[in-house]
Amino acid sequence: MTDLDLSPLKVAVVHDWLPTIAGAERVLKQILTVFPQADVYTLFEFLNDEQKAYLGAKSITTSYLNKLPGVEKYYRKLLSFCPQAIEDFDLYDYDLVISSSFAAAKGVITGAHQVHVSYVHSPARYAWDLTHQYLRQTGLDKGLKGYLAKGMLSRFRIWDARTANGVDRFLANSHYIRRRIRKVYRRDADVLYPPVDLSNFRIPANAQKEDFYLTASRLVPYKRIDLIAAAFARMPDRKLVVIGDGPEMPKIRKISGNAPNISLLGYQGNAAMISHMQNAKAFVFAAEEDFGIVPLEAQACGTPVIAFGAGGATETVIDAAKNMQGTGLFFDEQTPESLCTAVDRFEALKERIRPADCRTNAEKFSPEAFRSGLAALVTAAYSEFHGSAHNPGSSGR
Repeated sequence: MTDLDLSPLKVAVVHDWLPTIAGAERVLKQILTVFPQADVYTLFEFLNDEQKAYLGAKSITTSYLNKLPGVEKYYRKLLSFCPQAIEDFDLYDYDLVISSSFAAAKGVITGAHQVHVSYVHSPARYAWDLTHQYLRQTGLDKGLKGYLAKGMLSRFRIWDARTANGVDRFLANSHYIRRRIRKVYRRDADVLYPPVDLSNFRIPANAQKEDFYLTASRLVPYKRIDLIAAAFARMPDRKLVVIGDGPEMPKIRKISGNAPNISLLGYQGNAAMISHMQNAKAFVFAAEEDFGIVPLEAQACGTPVIAFGAGGATETVIDAAKNMQGTGLFFDEQTPESLCTAVDRFEALKERIRPADCRTNAEKFSPEAFRSGLAALVTAAYSEFHGSAHNPGSSGR
């Protein structure tokens, strides 16, 4: 089954939108590396020439929404129009359709003669389990605008659940997302971890850990940097370095107060980020993420991770309290008290966590592993759908 040649196939890759290069776009790049013959379809595209070259797409077709004046400033507010725009793409002549979906891409229309494999970064969280939080944060939890927003999200949920029927095989970026796919779409999924480029993250020669903990993130509410700052404000004998900027910075400055053990460095370039990761005693991660790339980058530098024990972190960090080849520790609650307890436990266990084990664990999530897994899973889906005797490149129509 795995020796089936898919290179003659006509392939379309559908990606929600391309405003810049971030985590989902790095996954897209690897999909296009496996299927270089693919044409890309997306709702919106605002990439510069350098970003397009990085992506390496043969062609990019955008929706009619991309033609709206100044749409790059408000495209996220057009969710109610995205289902129709996705369905407007005519992909009838393709043999294989791969959707890279975190919003609407999986809803593309495909025919009975086509195989549709959907790599789901996450079912749209603002439409499902985070609906009420999203409405509160955007001030749409009450009033006329709130009524209209709730109606729009309700219609999107109906469409999102219905279009799961058009997917032949789901791929999830973690077991955590696999469970969410099961709950939302009532479908099973194969887990394929996203690719993490570790080429610039290394254990330095003669590595010597310094006496500080590190956290790094865009400072937005769900990252819970406020929790980390509050915990270390209670531990004046333990130093914390915070890298990142964002709307939560004033709140975090207030929590940190004049604590001399907490350093807020703001935004830092890659070189400074990597240097701090290599030298930190441990990396602290308090968010409940679908996957979470930064903890793996830290481990690639030989640095242990102290993480909130929920979401994707439970799949990327090995608990040193339970495994002799552990790469970090978990705390059970998103509270300063729980994190303080975990830091105390880490201080007692840190000598048993080896940099080499951290690096080995991180390497399981390499781009090479992703590409190999994707090729095998798509080949299996195609073979199952058409039968091993089907001739690739022939539509069967």
